[in-house]
Amino acid sequence: MSRPRVTPGARRDTGVLISLFAKVAGRVSRTEPPAVFLTLGRSRRMFWGWLHFAGTLMPGGRLGRRRTELVILRVAHRRDNTYEWTQHAGLARRAGLSAAEVEQVRDDAASWPAPEALLLEVTDELLAHDDLSDATWARLRATFDEPTCIELLMLIGHYRMLATTLSTLRVQPDRPSM
Repeated sequence: MSRPRVTPGARRDTGVLISLFAKVAGRVSRTEPPAVFLTLGRSRRMFWGWLHFAGTLMPGGRLGRRRTELVILRVAHRRDNTYEWTQHAGLARRAGLSAAEVEQVRDDAASWPAPEALLLEVTDELLAHDDLSDATWARLRATFDEPTCIELLMLIGHYRMLATTLSTLRVQPDRPSM
């Protein structure tokens, strides 16, 4: 990855609250303060609204942490986003995915049991076409309730947007803390 276009902000760039939030998040994720927060935090007004929205999807989402992390990793893989992959591989492990399952996210969705395979198929189809076929939607609705389906679409779209932003800004993966 090339040099960052926007570097993670210091406290003077992000403000005290965002800086403290990033330090706490780094302790939780066992990394340095996450660059995603310190970079997006340079736009303080936008940051808090984004963080609230993102938090309703992860960790507060209806799919549960394991399935949410599965979808996020699939988006990171399909969008070739090293930052999101690195960040969420560890989170996925803590959410119950094994190391082998984390790597398996890169494989064909058919290698997964249902309904995880369906979540990966939906992610792939939405990323490829910005829509779902009627047949895929019917399968999704037969498996999940309507609010969960809506949230899944938002989760995929959000992490696609975030992957695009982080890639464009050339945000570097966080280093593990000592």
